[in-house]
Amino acid sequence: MYELLKTDGLAKRGRLETVHGVIETPVFMNVGTAAAIKGAVDATDLREIGTQVELSNTYHLHVRPGDEVIKKLGGLHKFMVWDKPILTDSGGFQVFSLAGLRRIKEEGVYFNSHIDGRKIFMGPEESMQIQSNLASTIAMAFDECPSSVADRDYMERSVNRTTRWLARCKEKMGQLNELPDTINRHQLLFGINQGGIYEDIRIRHAKEITELNLDGYAVGGLAVGESHEDMYRILDAVVPHLPQDKPTYLMGVGTPENILEAVERGVDFFDCVYPSRNGRHGHVYTNHGKLNMFNAKYELDARPIEEGCRCPACRSFSRAYVRHLLKAKEMLGMRLCVLHNLYFYNTMMAEIRDAIENGTYASYKKEKIAGMRAGE
Repeated sequence: MYELLKTDGLAKRGRLETVHGVIETPVFMNVGTAAAIKGAVDATDLREIGTQVELSNTYHLHVRPGDEVIKKLGGLHKFMVWDKPILTDSGGFQVFSLAGLRRIKEEGVYFNSHIDGRKIFMGPEESMQIQSNLASTIAMAFDECPSSVADRDYMERSVNRTTRWLARCKEKMGQLNELPDTINRHQLLFGINQGGIYEDIRIRHAKEITELNLDGYAVGGLAVGESHEDMYRILDAVVPHLPQDKPTYLMGVGTPENILEAVERGVDFFDCVYPSRNGRHGHVYTNHGKLNMFNAKYELDARPIEEGCRCPACRSFSRAYVRHLLKAKEMLGMRLCVLHNLYFYNTMMAEIRDAIENGTYASYKKEKIAGMRAGE
């Protein structure tokens, strides 16, 4: 289970022991929505770049290839040949993003598949069943992710429903983890705090879900259009009301600077598509800011993307070559940029863990942000 090893201010250095291995926190989970990192990156690559946790999505795997298919093949770990922890998102955010295709009821959500239009129903029990079939290490509770600009009345009704759904998730998981044909009978459950940008709703909800004594807690609904200032304000308000001795997960966030700010506020689990999505478009993260590898100034640049970086791209290839690949629309260009970005994030998390252990997080954060803002 989770052990809080050290604090530096509110920053947490933790360790979560799972059936699929130990997770050292703070951790950045590498997002492979459909059981693969977009950009032709496989599980072997993830081991090489220091990935601790892979994140896949319940909704996407349910519609294709089907969670029953994955269960018949021995679960998600065997399917994608990954032997470390996997977290599965509940599908709630994807259902939220299908705004024009869904109807929310007390029992769950009715919606149409974005692939073939077929009608699908997903509620707390269905989400838990799908995630049990996938046999992930950590399952996320099924929640509604309302718009950050939803009015107060709707937000309160939505959060109350999410709380009722969470209790149903916990009960269903307890049943599934007792069944003899369940692949992972040690699956963990994280609950999700919602409430938009309303501090009082967030705090009340945090207190309510803490009483359920779950394996970890996430702050959801914060990467959906609100300002960074609002995000930090909500974290300042809500994180102190979540258990310090459990993982604290900020869902879908974010830039390196977002992560550094959130760690300082007590968050120790993160995920985001930015490193892979930006990498596929030739945008790479470095300690001197973000670079656009399509830029003509790199045409004759024989340096690696970042001097001293030990990622697969920087160990072997020049900026000029990476730029050429991108301009020629060669898949290798995207792949190298994605690998570099994920390595950068994973390495930054290792630096963060060291800084918290050494009691120097505040100065580390200040220097890291200053370097990224200064540019080359």
